[in-house]
Amino acid sequence: MLVEASLYLLLGSFVGLLAGLLGVGGGLIIVPALAAIFIAQGMNNEVIMHLALGTSLASILATSTASVISHHKKQAVIWPYVYRLSIGIMIGAWCGGAVAGLLSTSILKPVFALFELLVAAYMLWGHKPQARLQTPSSLNFNISGGVIGFISSIVGIGGGTMSVPWLMWHGRSIHKAIATSAAVGFPIALSGSVSYLYTGWQHAALPENALGFIYLPALIGIIVSSIIFAPIGATLAHRLDVIKLKKIFAFLLITLAIYLLGN
Repeated sequence: MLVEASLYLLLGSFVGLLAGLLGVGGGLIIVPALAAIFIAQGMNNEVIMHLALGTSLASILATSTASVISHHKKQAVIWPYVYRLSIGIMIGAWCGGAVAGLLSTSILKPVFALFELLVAAYMLWGHKPQARLQTPSSLNFNISGGVIGFISSIVGIGGGTMSVPWLMWHGRSIHKAIATSAAVGFPIALSGSVSYLYTGWQHAALPENALGFIYLPALIGIIVSSIIFAPIGATLAHRLDVIKLKKIFAFLLITLAIYLLGN
């Protein structure tokens, strides 16, 4: 139990730092890491990915909150964009969790791994979205929010990999896009985690201490350490070369994706 708790605390520290620093990456690390830990614990393979995805989203509630507080103090969050994206995001995130609940671990693993490889390719490509639409329409907000929420929920992430490029494409600077993305992660995590809780409620293969598809010991350990390290990452985001760090992060994603495909 001590080793398990230490792993969750270490994982939370790492993803909290990443969430604040890059505006992406929390779920992209949490999901494969939790899957590996759950496999080592001998949990039922039928629910391993569901528990990893649901727990990841639930933990992002804390990570997002801690990161947003730091970004807000620097006046970097574009709150009108957050509010207008949230309706579509919450609907999409709920639907994503519901669809994931119907899929098997054998399907969710390659889906997640493929998504990680796509994110890694995008980061290595290094293309910076060119600002084209300064003021998105209401329809754009709703559809974009729905797509971001759905995909984020089905792969257990806070949506930064999609919302940051979307915000930059609509004329926002990299730092404001990262800060706003962190805030957008909250409605994704809220709606998505509730959906995973509901779809997994009283599932026959759940381990002890699971609430739906949310594994409470992992959730608590990740939250405790991530809320400490997310503000540190947010502070560093305004001082470091985030673009170069993302390239390093991309190679980590490739490694994790290969691990999932091989297990």
